[in-house]
Parts: sequence; C-alpha cells; structure tokens
Amino acid sequence: MTTRKADWLVPTSLILLSLVPSVAGGVRVAELARGAEITPANERFFALPLPVVLHIVGATAFCVLGAFQFSPGIRRRHRGWHRWSGRVLVPAGLVAALTGLWMALGYPRPPGDGVLLTPLRLVFGSAMAAAIVLGFLAVRRRDFAAHRAWMIRGYAIGLGAGTQVFTHLPWVVAGVAPGEVTRAGLMALGWVVNVVFAEWVIRRKPASVRGGRAVVGASVGDSGGGRGDGVGSAG
Repeated sequence: MTTRKADWLVPTSLILLSLVPSVAGGVRVAELARGAEITPANERFFALPLPVVLHIVGATAFCVLGAFQFSPGIRRRHRGWHRWSGRVLVPAGLVAALTGLWMALGYPRPPGDGVLLTPLRLVFGSAMAAAIVLGFLAVRRRDFAAHRAWMIRGYAIGLGAGTQVFTHLPWVVAGVAPGEVTRAGLMALGWVVNVVFAEWVIRRKPASVRGGRAVVGASVGDSGGGRGDGVGSAG
C-alpha cells in the first residue's frame, strides 16, 4: 500500500506544479472561443489564435501525461499504456516547443516583455524540441538510457512555466510588476532551476545501485517498443 502511494507522489507533484499554467491556458482558450475583451495583453492571440491554442493543448498534454512517466510502479503495471502515452508525448512536446518558437518570433511583443525574453524563449524552446527529437531517435535505436536522459531534459524545460510561477511569486505577493530585465531574469531562472534539477535526476544513482544491487533503468516517454521511465504555456 505504501509503495502504491509512493508511485503517485511524484506524478501528483509534477501535475500540481503545472496546474497554474495549465489552468491559465484553459482560461485563454475559453476567452478565444467565446470572445473576450481585447486588450494590449491579448490582442495578438485574437489576431491569430491557432498557434497559441496548439501551444496550450500541446504543453498541457505533455506536462500531464509526462508526469506519469516518472512512476516506476505505473510503468511496470501498465506497460502498454506507457508506450501509448509515449507516442502522444513526442508530438505533443514538439507542438508545444515549435509553436512557442513561432510565438516568440511571430507575435508582437506584449507590454512588459523586453527584448531579452525573445532570445531566452528561442534558446529554451529550441533546446526542448532538440531534446525530444534526440530522445525519440535514441529509443528508435533502443538506447533507453539516452532516451530517458533526453526526455527528462525536454520535460524539465516544458515544465518551466510551472516553476516560473514561483520565481514570480514574491512580486505578485508584493503587488509589484517586475521590470523588463527582472522579468527576463525570473523567466530564465525558472528554466535553469528545472534543467539543473533534471541533470541531477539523470546522474543520480538509483537506491538499489547505492545499496549494492544493479538494476536496469527504464526510460521516459517511450515512443518505440521499449520500456520507459519518465514542459510551458503561453505567457
């Protein structure tokens, strides 16, 4: 029973981390669907809604489905589901990353976003797309260790919007809007924290190895025929 609870701990935590950007994305889609007041902050989305809608749907699917790839128990008990979800995760993550790149270049810059945010979004969006592609290619050649590592990196970047909620939280609590440079720094910090944590997860030894027994690791987001281990929204 304790093991079953542990299996759900990490996925639940990751879903909670992505909750705010997922809900915000859902609200955005609802606004576009029913027609809301057009403001300087959202007029670019009303002018061309398809990229932002695809981005929100792709990012939400990637973050929510990807969270369950981090549960060894779920993978062991539901391997067919794991492979199926991996086939959804790869295109969903690529849609999120590529539409994010399009929005960074194609949409006018909204109020509060400085020139520094565009190159940051391009760097991390490109890194996310590259990580997912490399993870897919790795599982096709049955290199599950590389597949696991690249998919964890891609997921960490995709989940950056969740961490950025917390990097912005002190300013929200204080009721102060950060300046353009500060906002760029807070956005970058959210991505960097996730990437650093992902590298720690990739490199740490499993408990069974630390205890003296070797185990075969699984991989995240298996989109081929192998076994698997185990993120942004528009802003």
